[in-house]
Amino acid sequence: MIEKLALLGFGDGGWGLALLQGAGITISIALATLPFGLALGLIVALGKRSDNVVLRWLATGYTTVFRGVPELLTLYIIYFGVQILLQRLWEWIGLPGNFSMPPFVAGMVALGVVLSAFSSEVWVGALNAIQKGQREAAAALGLSKGQAFRLVVMPQLVRVALPGLGNNWMVLLKETSLVSVITLPDIMFITTRANAATKEPFLFFGAAMLIYLFFSLVSAWGLGGLEARTNRGYAAFGGATR
Repeated sequence: MIEKLALLGFGDGGWGLALLQGAGITISIALATLPFGLALGLIVALGKRSDNVVLRWLATGYTTVFRGVPELLTLYIIYFGVQILLQRLWEWIGLPGNFSMPPFVAGMVALGVVLSAFSSEVWVGALNAIQKGQREAAAALGLSKGQAFRLVVMPQLVRVALPGLGNNWMVLLKETSLVSVITLPDIMFITTRANAATKEPFLFFGAAMLIYLFFSLVSAWGLGGLEARTNRGYAAFGGATR
């Protein structure tokens, strides 16, 4: 048993350092994907609520496709398909050399696209929860539409959407395991290699499980604190901010 646990150590023959590096890649791609996916999701949500019929159709089609297609397939399409298209465009322009998409970028874009499709539904629900009178009051105070959205709507929007967006983050953490298939050395990539080298699947996949569980617990604690902070004023005035 001690010999098996030594495989998780940092000495000779141990995979501890590689696992830590893999954990760093996992959390890095999740953190890089989050702002991209949430911002794109908000844009899509605004498109779904737009008065322009074309924008509404495009936004609805976008969410339908990327919520319905498996995440792994989306990753393959972006990493292989988009890379081929960009390579052909590269050659057509006449630029020297070859175009190569880094796995980290491909993973971030693919996971971000999926996140945006799901988070857009959360944003739409939050936008619907904010009363029209909030915008009318902002206009009466002389605020432009942009100022009203930034100063009046957005703070309330974040509070209402935060629980749903928190769930999206938890799902994103687990979906980062997919990037191992495009040779990005995340936790799953490292544990798969370690298992192949040592034939100890329970040890290494169990270690991976504990790492993901640790990330999830820390995230749940952080999201709980963030929700409490964003609800302070709302709770203090008995919900009057809505």
